[in-house]
Amino acid sequence: MLLRHTTAKEIQRKALTINPAKTCQPVGAMYAALGLHRCLPHSHGSQGCCSYHRSTLTRHFKEPVMAATSSFSEGSSVFGGSSNLVSAIDTIFTVYEPDIIAVHTTCLSETIGDDMTQIISKAKEEGKIPEGKIVIYCNTPSYVGTHITGYSNQISAFVKFFSTATPKKKNVVNLVAGWMEPSDMREIKRIARVMEARIILFPDMSGVLDTPLTGKFEMYPSGGTTIQEIIATGDSKFTIGLGAYSTEDACVKLENKCRVRFEVVEIPIGLKATDRFVISLSRHANVPVPDVLTEERGRLVDLIADNSKYFYKKRVALFGDPDTLIPLTEFLLTLDMKPVYIVTGTPGKHFDESIRELLSERVPEAKYKSGERADMFQLHQWIKQEPVDLLIGNTYGKYIARDENIPFIRLGFPVTDRPGNNYFPHIGYVGASNLVTKFLEKMLDYQDRTCPESKVEFQM
Repeated sequence: MLLRHTTAKEIQRKALTINPAKTCQPVGAMYAALGLHRCLPHSHGSQGCCSYHRSTLTRHFKEPVMAATSSFSEGSSVFGGSSNLVSAIDTIFTVYEPDIIAVHTTCLSETIGDDMTQIISKAKEEGKIPEGKIVIYCNTPSYVGTHITGYSNQISAFVKFFSTATPKKKNVVNLVAGWMEPSDMREIKRIARVMEARIILFPDMSGVLDTPLTGKFEMYPSGGTTIQEIIATGDSKFTIGLGAYSTEDACVKLENKCRVRFEVVEIPIGLKATDRFVISLSRHANVPVPDVLTEERGRLVDLIADNSKYFYKKRVALFGDPDTLIPLTEFLLTLDMKPVYIVTGTPGKHFDESIRELLSERVPEAKYKSGERADMFQLHQWIKQEPVDLLIGNTYGKYIARDENIPFIRLGFPVTDRPGNNYFPHIGYVGASNLVTKFLEKMLDYQDRTCPESKVEFQM
């Protein structure tokens, strides 16, 4: 394999990215749009772009991802895609009958400079948008940002086009979901339900990308946040954003537009991050923390305590999205592990500052990097310099794990070579227990497989 030629010696790179730890904005926008009930995502660009974005999501979720495209030709690539989009809007509402079309742009339409507001207004004037139907849009050029940026832009568009304030506030807390699995969103709703907290979760992919097989095709499954719920977010008493990179822009926009105050916490991965989320929801929803969550927390702590000897000082490399990596790094420290190498392709100061604060005292030798040059090649070079005991990341890490013979945990997006990853939560106390079990299984399997015959133990 070519990766075996990766050298430990680093060469300063100013313009070259090798095996980026990210994908492009429209993928994130398409995913977020699927979390709105009866919404059809629309890619304003070439057919090939839309095919890539759909296939990326389909391979991860093992579910058919529906989306439309403006199908740019050579002519529209030069003169603009206005007529393509107007025709597409007409066809989509006539044939597929969604309630909402969520348009996101691509490199091509952004480079041309298509004016989305003008084009959608033209479609409305020409009667292409039926009464009661809605078309929204967000700008997601692939040549800047990442899938996380696109996700953030799309949910900000939800607030821009839907959230409405009335004179009367309601005793409801908005939960703006960062990039998580449908199972994680289902777990968020379960936690809120056992706390008896009234919430509006958006976007919500549970019941959309993890639907049961019934033998009957449904273009628009029962899941997803409804238009009425998104509109009502403007009357909620408070907003909690889960993950700064994915949700802070939407929270700020909602506060500016509807005067709904907000707090951003990390996605509740691990013990401490879940504690902060539960406490925040308890405080702002004015509800107590029930015994069932306290018991779940206790079982997690017991699991950690019982197996602490297997985690102690184990070196870990991880890569992925910043909103996942920050609480995951904190959880690894809770387990007395040493997260020594961390990279994310999504740029931003918050990641660097948060990781620095977490690691400066306990793992001062750690190396971490964000942005375009924070790629898989960089991570592999660090591992070549000094090996690790565990690698955590999406499917693209399998090549490094194979090359270096490292136990590998598949976590993040995309995971395309193992089924079921999106059916079991990784957030909350239950999700943290799932993660602990995964870590133990991989490390102990590796120990059994590689130790001398004389060291194989029946009970480890």
